[in-house]
Amino acid sequence: MGKTWLIIRREYLTRVRNRTFILSTILLPLFFIGFIAASAYFSIKSVDHQKIAVVDENGIFKSNLKSGNLITYQFPEGVNAENFVEKGYSAYLHIPREFTSRKDSISLVSEKQLGLEAEEKVRDQINDAIRDKAFLENHINKVVLDSINRIDESSLYRFSTVIKKGNKTEASNSGLSYGIGFGSGILIYMTLFIYGAAVMRGVMEEKMNRIAEVIISSVRPFQLMAGKIIGIAAVGITQLLIWIVLILALSSVAGVILSPDTAMHIQQAGPSMGAAAGNTAAMNFLHMKNTLLSANWTLILSCFLFYFVGGYLFYASLFAAVGSVVNEDPQEAQSLMLPITMPIILSFIIMTTAAGKPDAPISVWGSIIPFSSPIVMMARIPSGSVPVWQLLLSMVLLVAGFILTTLLAAKIYRTGILLYGKRVNLKEMGRWLFRKS
Repeated sequence: MGKTWLIIRREYLTRVRNRTFILSTILLPLFFIGFIAASAYFSIKSVDHQKIAVVDENGIFKSNLKSGNLITYQFPEGVNAENFVEKGYSAYLHIPREFTSRKDSISLVSEKQLGLEAEEKVRDQINDAIRDKAFLENHINKVVLDSINRIDESSLYRFSTVIKKGNKTEASNSGLSYGIGFGSGILIYMTLFIYGAAVMRGVMEEKMNRIAEVIISSVRPFQLMAGKIIGIAAVGITQLLIWIVLILALSSVAGVILSPDTAMHIQQAGPSMGAAAGNTAAMNFLHMKNTLLSANWTLILSCFLFYFVGGYLFYASLFAAVGSVVNEDPQEAQSLMLPITMPIILSFIIMTTAAGKPDAPISVWGSIIPFSSPIVMMARIPSGSVPVWQLLLSMVLLVAGFILTTLLAAKIYRTGILLYGKRVNLKEMGRWLFRKS
């Protein structure tokens, strides 16, 4: 055990002290937060104010085409589709006297794209004007209809979804469950590939550099494989914990910046900013933060840690076995990795169903079978609909699964780590599994 610990310590310290690890661990969360902030900033700043010249031959649109911070409407004389740019306008809106047939149309002429938001704003205001005209022609009181349309439905009733389990009831939030489940599943999916490949590359490097020959003279092949797998697992857990701390810290800072008072100011100042994007982003962030606090994070985080480690141990030993038999040919590694990567990809496909339908048969079985349970079960847990027996059975089978895969991979590793210059196929690796020690 002492020799295995030395290998674990070496693998962990070598990777943690690596400059690439330090930069990726710190910069990745900052990159994502910065990307979101930059997207929100440029979505606000990139909105151009449009000045539109309107020729209204019908005479009913002037009162409905109201200028705002996105668009300014003017009704000048002598402006047409040929000279609107010379007159200093972004676009020319022509409304003919008759526009109800296919031959006549309302046209918005511009030299360049006005943007989707501006075009939708013009179209909506034209639709409102036509609707108002229809109200008047049919003797419908538009003022009454407008007052009805302005009613906030949330002030009339409260809608809630509740899950009933026996005598207990609890609030349901499908969107939250889907988001957390999908996010957790895809994080484990990425982890299996990133750190599984790291194990395989580490084994391949030691084999190609003949370092493994020196190490195996002092320790058993199983100790070397176990030390490498556990050491890299510790690196992954360290990186994950640092990411969680950084994300929580950055979220707290964003929560202070976007406090309810600040969000109210943003909401009031939204029109003056030239777009509703900033207001919507701020309010969505606050709503998301409050919604996230309602999740059962004790269960989610504890299960995530278990399936993160369990899934890694299940597949890392298989990646190590592949790395031990690969020589310098990268195509050889790709062909041998296919039986390992296919279950991971299939698990991701099942996860997309499990996040939205956690009780579907394929979701249930996918969360129990060890090959897919690390990814699929995490997609189901946030929904709160996983029975205790299914969760326990999944955990037991995953533990038994990674013990079995470790024992089988150790047989391949023991032979393959010292095998040079020979191309090994899956059939020959299968014979190694059943060969007596």
